[in-house]
Amino acid sequence: KKTGAAGRDAQTSLDSMTVGEGLQAELFAAEPMLTNPSNIDIDHAGRVWVAEIVNYRRHRNKQPEGDRILILEDTDGDGKADKRTVFFQEPGFSSPHGICVLATPDFKGTRVIVSVGDRVFNLYDDDGDGKADRKELMFTGISGAQHDHGIHAFVFGPDGKLYFNFGNSGRQIKDKDGKPITDSAGNIIQANRKPYQEGMVFRCNLDGSEMETLGWNFRNNWMATVDSFGTIWQSDNDDDGNKGVRINYVMEFGNYGYKDEITGAGWRTKRPNMEKTVPEQHWHLNDPGVVPNLLLTGAGSPTGITVYEGSLLPKVFQGQVIHTDAGPNVCRAYPVERSGAGYTARIENVLLNTTDRWYRPSDVSVAPDGSLNIADWYDPGVGGHGAGDLERGRLFRITPKGHKSYKSPKIDVSTVDGAIAALKNPNYAVRYVAWQALHKMGDKATAALQAMAKDANPRYRARAIWLLAAGASDINTVIAQAAGDKSDDVRGMAIRIARQHPKTAKLNDLIARMADDKSPLVRRECAIAVRIFTFKDAELHTRLAAATWTKLALQYDGKDRWYLEALGIGVGDRHDLFFDYWIDKVGDQWNTPAGRDIIWRSRSKQALPYLVKIMKDPKTSDADKARFTRSLDFHPKSPEKDAALLELLQ
Repeated sequence: KKTGAAGRDAQTSLDSMTVGEGLQAELFAAEPMLTNPSNIDIDHAGRVWVAEIVNYRRHRNKQPEGDRILILEDTDGDGKADKRTVFFQEPGFSSPHGICVLATPDFKGTRVIVSVGDRVFNLYDDDGDGKADRKELMFTGISGAQHDHGIHAFVFGPDGKLYFNFGNSGRQIKDKDGKPITDSAGNIIQANRKPYQEGMVFRCNLDGSEMETLGWNFRNNWMATVDSFGTIWQSDNDDDGNKGVRINYVMEFGNYGYKDEITGAGWRTKRPNMEKTVPEQHWHLNDPGVVPNLLLTGAGSPTGITVYEGSLLPKVFQGQVIHTDAGPNVCRAYPVERSGAGYTARIENVLLNTTDRWYRPSDVSVAPDGSLNIADWYDPGVGGHGAGDLERGRLFRITPKGHKSYKSPKIDVSTVDGAIAALKNPNYAVRYVAWQALHKMGDKATAALQAMAKDANPRYRARAIWLLAAGASDINTVIAQAAGDKSDDVRGMAIRIARQHPKTAKLNDLIARMADDKSPLVRRECAIAVRIFTFKDAELHTRLAAATWTKLALQYDGKDRWYLEALGIGVGDRHDLFFDYWIDKVGDQWNTPAGRDIIWRSRSKQALPYLVKIMKDPKTSDADKARFTRSLDFHPKSPEKDAALLELLQ
């Protein structure tokens, strides 16, 4: 069945796969039913929606009628798609890179968010016939049309908001009328180092309002995903060929180091304390102000990502990030373990092919029954720049070994009990309709949500608490409930919820109260939130904000880079205020590993004399001197900096 230069047929390719332990892979769909799937989503009924790309780069005029959005359905329950519907196609519709499917709770209508070229728009099926009836713009002005470093897929979060990203060709994002968007931090979303640059991650309301920039300075962060606690994960591609592909936990308002934060210089530019290996140099990991990576995975072309929160697959995959990488022909899981305020991760393969290198997994999605579906672009090359095959594409279904059932559960959100059951589903689209239904029910759903908020599964508790917060008349009661949870993931959520309700949540009191939590994760969230810690009374703000931050800083152990960067994020632009308060508290005890790190990370002009003392200390190693020399680059020009440099020269 091997066909030489033309690749392999779908079944032969499948037969050559290496499947993860305890799993089996089966063919769900293949050409001619679909070709070149760039992104997929699975709806509440288990139907797979496919963003299909033929008209890309050198093939941009190959299909004059336009690219397609397909719906593939298994109508007889045998685990194979037997029905195809073309949901949308029109001339000029070219290179969709993201699709997110959101049904109405009565299942009579569907909204599909499509990311394509320089814009994002909504397609609406108003009558439930599987065909788009109208199209509405959502965002415009995104650079990088016909570029895979541009806008990517949206995903629904447990807080009722949308999460998405664009790569470093995105540059900016505007509203549907072409007006620049100012985010919740008061910054115009634009890659101009004020403060944002390169690729970015965003959160917004379902209608696109209240945009937040969550992280930046990525190269080609293909797709973001979010778990039930509101923790955001994504991958990022290096400058091709440098073995620096990375997986990130997105610490909100974090800089991720693809370019020099101050100058915008690339990673090859020589600098003090330059990292030893190319993959580490690639992300400026030795620079103060750069959030560390979760995992470096080597060479690759990372693509789709999701969080598996089901129970059908073996335990090693449960609650873990699942990710596709077209370069090394693999779909992987990254089981994480807590490491201070951050995480470590390892690799568990889900579906790998070292024989048929045309297997190019482009996305992975969780079905309502807990199975996975992996999209295969299938091509001799990676990406669409020089696509060599426009006639093939596959979908592979992943289930436990020996699994026979392919029936999706019946979803009924017309009752409270049915909606609660749906809220526990591992599929994002099912949770969306459940969220909408329960939110609309209001007080009628409160008792059931409160019961779910006591479930043994912390992810179920988290989903219920997010919903209770969305409809709460007293948000601080819900926040207190989360803050008292036995899971530190849920306790950390209390801070996140409070941040999303700035007008009603008593955020300042909450941070001050939780700043002594035994969990570094919770204290991490407190530190990040200090950035928006405000009082109308300037004197009170000065005293309490600095005191709370200092309390958190005094618990830094001198080893946990995640915690240190959270402290740096929390400072915001109040460098001198916070440093003064901290140094007053530590006094002569500043010269410890923890104290030196805080001085290294600080941008306060008051920190400069301490940098000089450290660098002139004969006990400071040459490596540490290089580290602190690099720290000086992040201090703006000032008389204090000139004095410090002069003293070092002397």
